Amino acid sequence: MLCLNLDQNLQKRLGEFCSKMKRSQEDAVIEALELYLEDQEDLLVATTRLNDESDPVIGIDEMRRRLGLEN
Repeated sequence: MLCLNLDQNLQKRLGEFCSKMKRSQEDAVIEALELYLEDQEDLLVATTRLNDESDPVIGIDEMRRRLGLEN
């Protein structure tokens, strides 16, 4: 279980959003957190790969050639 203290503005926005969407605040926060974590995990993977000197970065032209997408 997790307990959060939201500032008044965020609490108001969440309440109004959930009223319009006919959803519980709990469901909305869970979905938002899941989406946020997915994005952050993807960013972490991308950043780790970008900084991996043993994994060379190729340009767009080389990528298109390797994928057979040359015109």
